[in-house]
Amino acid sequence: MPARENLPSTIRRSPRKAQDTYAATLDSATEQYGDGEQAHRTALSALKHSFEKVGDHWEPKERRGPSDAQAAGGVDTDRPTAGGVDANASKKHLLDVARRLDVPGRSRMTKAELVTAIGKANAAASRRSLEAERRS
Repeated sequence: MPARENLPSTIRRSPRKAQDTYAATLDSATEQYGDGEQAHRTALSALKHSFEKVGDHWEPKERRGPSDAQAAGGVDTDRPTAGGVDANASKKHLLDVARRLDVPGRSRMTKAELVTAIGKANAAASRRSLEAERRS
């Protein structure tokens, strides 16, 4: 699988099943769409159906399915994406993820605020991991 050679760093730090899902979908999408943005978006979309981003890696979701309104609505929607956060998860689950990521003020946040805060914490964790990789 050519895609396996160029996995994004967040996926390389994820379970083998997440890597396999992304790589297989990317290979298939590349055959159909060519090696471009659409193929990568397709692979990421497939990954988000079974995994959610937590910090600098992806973890299996409690339930398979769309992770946000954009994924549920399809290609022609104008809805924002949650960036790998499972916005359809329960508030209890989101609070647990926020606790693991040490999001300040999480106990007073609404579900939508938790999704946004987790997304920001994920981005920060990914940046830190990339910087650490570059230094080593």
